[in-house]
Amino acid sequence: MPDTIRIACVQMTSRADKAANLDKAARLVAEAAATGADVVVLPEKWNAIGDAAVYHATAETLEGGESVAAMSEWARSHGITLVGGSIAERRDGREKLSNTSVVFDPEGEIAAVYRKIHLFDVEVGGVVYRESEAEEPGDQPVVTDAEDWKLGLTVCYDVRFPELYRILALEGAELVTVPAHFTTPTGKDHWHVLLRARAIENQLYVAAAAQVGETLRGKPAYGRSLIVDPWGLVLAQAPDEETVIAVELDRAHLQSIRTKLPSLANRQADAYRWPSRV
Repeated sequence: MPDTIRIACVQMTSRADKAANLDKAARLVAEAAATGADVVVLPEKWNAIGDAAVYHATAETLEGGESVAAMSEWARSHGITLVGGSIAERRDGREKLSNTSVVFDPEGEIAAVYRKIHLFDVEVGGVVYRESEAEEPGDQPVVTDAEDWKLGLTVCYDVRFPELYRILALEGAELVTVPAHFTTPTGKDHWHVLLRARAIENQLYVAAAAQVGETLRGKPAYGRSLIVDPWGLVLAQAPDEETVIAVELDRAHLQSIRTKLPSLANRQADAYRWPSRV
């Protein structure tokens, strides 16, 4: 079981042109692998961003989809664990899509699948976002093995729901990935705060790979991909451009923090009660 792993986050500007996004992602994943990364994380909706019609037009099944096949090949050819950000997934018998994060092992096999639980139905900066127009929420937290580390999976808006992250921590997560397409109005005030808070309160590493720039006309994405340690320190932050960030994660550092400040161990689970209506 390796005590250290190297993780890289890909930051890119995706739009509606799926072929162009695939070409760009292939280049950036190769760049990330060249840093010596064991784990590479793509951003949310890396293969296509647009309105509901775009998502329906570009959605794939996990069996035979071109983006799925590409991610499998990248993982295998580079010998990495690839957290495939998220893509719009089409499932048989369902009218709506899922916003799905797929993890591939170094042999290119699917190791885990997580479907985004919390959908971004909000109004921010005078702009309305309605993910539920095209998508349905997932209903299952996921922790998987990645390079002999326990990896928790989330997507973007999930970061505002600390109960999900606590479940992942209690399920053994040492690292949580957050592929994201964060808005600029919310990002400038909340991005760092939320990611650092989730890392601190659950005493784990957080790796957030983000979209950057004008992915949608008039709706610039915030970018600034982050990798945060269990003490809440920012280990790496991307500049405002398409790029890759990478750092080494140390399990001993995580364990030391959990031992010296044992907030997870000091939980009083029997005292916690959900209100009758939540």
